[in-house]
Amino acid sequence: MKDDQSPSPLYLKLFSETAQIEWSELQRFFARGVLLKVARDIDLVSVAEAVASDDTRQVTEWLSSGLLERTTAETAADLAERNPELWAVVVSPWVCVQERG
Repeated sequence: MKDDQSPSPLYLKLFSETAQIEWSELQRFFARGVLLKVARDIDLVSVAEAVASDDTRQVTEWLSSGLLERTTAETAADLAERNPELWAVVVSPWVCVQERG
């Protein structure tokens, strides 16, 4: 969501579906290759909204800049070891996850 705009109905829906989650619950999504890790620098729900809306330009920009990435084995191992506070939202078939705290 842009700072100067009201949230869209999709944004509000995704926001209401965002929840804290344990890494153990995300492992199956990582195994299927559908887990997207969102950098702390951007809004998790805005990323989910762009993915859900097929905003290819914005998603590609985030991927290119490293603000969004398909979760790698190294990242997964790190998350499993540290077990940080994670928040996620499902945008079928993708799951967007962000480390908080």
